[in-house]
Amino acid sequence: MTDLGNFLLNFGFNFLVALLLVRFIYYPYTRNKSYVFTFLAFNTVIYFVLIFMSSIEIGIGTGFGLFAVFTILRYRTDPIPIREMTYLFIIAALPIMNSASITGDTGLELITANLSILAIMLVLEHEWGFHYEASKRVVYEKIELIQPNRQAELLADLQARTGLKIKRIVIGKVDFLRDTASLKVYYDDTIRESWHNAEPELMTVSKDSARLDER
Repeated sequence: MTDLGNFLLNFGFNFLVALLLVRFIYYPYTRNKSYVFTFLAFNTVIYFVLIFMSSIEIGIGTGFGLFAVFTILRYRTDPIPIREMTYLFIIAALPIMNSASITGDTGLELITANLSILAIMLVLEHEWGFHYEASKRVVYEKIELIQPNRQAELLADLQARTGLKIKRIVIGKVDFLRDTASLKVYYDDTIRESWHNAEPELMTVSKDSARLDER
């Protein structure tokens, strides 16, 4: 019963930290439900695997094979964004760290490490002391404005259509047959709920309206 109690205590502590990270730091900021299931499922399964690997005798080859499966695991979906990959790495690392008993000699250090991770992620997500720049690729039809002497007009037109305070523009491929140009616009990332999760990143500026149509 003592072993079961420690097991439940350690599991509860690990899952609580993961839940706080996902529910109160990641989700309120991104409003993206797609990865909540993945994060919590990964955290739980990896914790159980590590606990049973440490409590029962298994061969070294079996252990390496198991972690090789985690290494080559890939979802047949769109590539995971860098932000979500960072969270996934943290979620996967938490059970490895928390598989040590919090009632042991390193219990205080373990609790401190978890609280530090939560605090750091909270600070980073709320941009306290940081300033982020985001970018979007835009297919633009007024190619006459991409001339160097009309950069001010180009900037004003894009800001009027997108509603973003654009800082700079990088001109990419120009298609004179279709009268379009591929632009990359950079702006301060202050409205991520509406822009950060837009997929795919490529957007087209409509000729008939001042809005962006996702493709």
